[in-house]
Amino acid sequence: MIPTIGIAAFDAVGPLAPWRFERRTPGAHDVQIQIEYCGICHSDLHTVRGEWGGIAYPQVPGHEIVGRVVAVGPNVSKWAVGDRVGVGCMVDSCQSCDPCRDGLEQYCEAGNTGTYGGTEKETGRPTQGGYSTAIVVNEDFVLRIPANLDPAATAPLLCAGVTTWSPLRHWKIGPGKRVGVVGIGGLGHMAVKLAAAMGAEVVVLTTSPSKVEDAKRLGAHHVIVSGDATAMRAHRNTLDLIIDSVSAPHDIEAEMRLLRLDGTLCIVGVSPETHPMPAAFTFIGKRRSLAGSLIGGIAETQEMLDFCGEHGITADIERIAAAEVNTAYERMLKSDVKYRFVIDLATLSAPTA
Repeated sequence: MIPTIGIAAFDAVGPLAPWRFERRTPGAHDVQIQIEYCGICHSDLHTVRGEWGGIAYPQVPGHEIVGRVVAVGPNVSKWAVGDRVGVGCMVDSCQSCDPCRDGLEQYCEAGNTGTYGGTEKETGRPTQGGYSTAIVVNEDFVLRIPANLDPAATAPLLCAGVTTWSPLRHWKIGPGKRVGVVGIGGLGHMAVKLAAAMGAEVVVLTTSPSKVEDAKRLGAHHVIVSGDATAMRAHRNTLDLIIDSVSAPHDIEAEMRLLRLDGTLCIVGVSPETHPMPAAFTFIGKRRSLAGSLIGGIAETQEMLDFCGEHGITADIERIAAAEVNTAYERMLKSDVKYRFVIDLATLSAPTA
C-alpha cells in the first residue's frame, strides 16, 4: 500500500482537513501518479455536503488532476515514469458494454467508477480523489497533458473543459454555427473559449452586467444581459446550440426561445432543484430539443486536451495553497472566483494528529 495525505471531509457540515490514508499498490495495468495540481469543482462541494446523496466519510474530493507518473505496473504500455498526465472524473468502467466500446465510458451501463465517491473494483474501498499527494489509476483512464500548457491551468480541463467540449462536438459545432453560453463560471468560461476556437459565433447570456467585458475577453462575440427584454427579443430564433452551465433553477423557457429551428438547449450545470418546465409550444413551434450531457469519454477528453494544446487554451484560475481549501469553498458559493480554484498539492502538509 502507498501512504498518502489528502484533504478530506469528515462529515457533511464540518471543514475539510488533512487526513492520512493509503492507496492500493499498483497492479499490472496501474499507473501511480504524484499529484501536482487539482482543480476545485462545484460538484466537489455538493458531494461532500451530501447534497447528491449519501457518501462514505472520510471523503477526499477532486477530479481535475494533473501530476507526474512515478511508477507503472509490469503490463503498462501507454505510460512511462516522468510523463505528465491527468485524471478526470472517472477511474474505471465495465469497458465491455455498448457505451464503453463506443468510447463513452461516462455512460457505462454498469455505472462508471467515479474518481471519488465510487468503489474501487480492486479493493472494494471507497475511491478517494485528487486533493491528495498521490493516486493509482488503471492506465486506460490516464490522459496525456500537452507539454506547452501550464499544468495548473490545465487541471480544470479534466472536468470543466470536457464537460463543455462534449456537447460542442456532439452537436457538430464549427464555423457557421451560433452557440449560446448561459453563465460565466468554471464551466461557462470554458464553453466560450472552446466554442470560439472551434470557429462558432458565441453569444453569452449572463444576469450580471459586470461580466459583459470579461465575456468578450474570453471570446464572446455578443453578450446579452438576460434581464434586458429588448436584447433577448433581438436574438430570438438565432442560435443552433445553447450550453447552460448554471447550477441553480432559472427560466430556461426564455433561453429556448433563442433557438432556431431544430436548435438544442443542453444542460450541463446541475441544479439541486428542478428548473421550471418550458411550455409545450416552445418545443413544438421550432422543433426544439432540451438535452443534457455528462462530462466526456476518455478518447473525447484526450481529443479536447490535444485541441487545447494546439490552440493554447487553458482555464482562468486562481492557484491556492492546500490550507486555503475551506476559504475557497466559501468564496465559490459566492461566485467569488475567476474562474476556477486550483490547489497546489506541493503545499499539503501531513496532519498534526
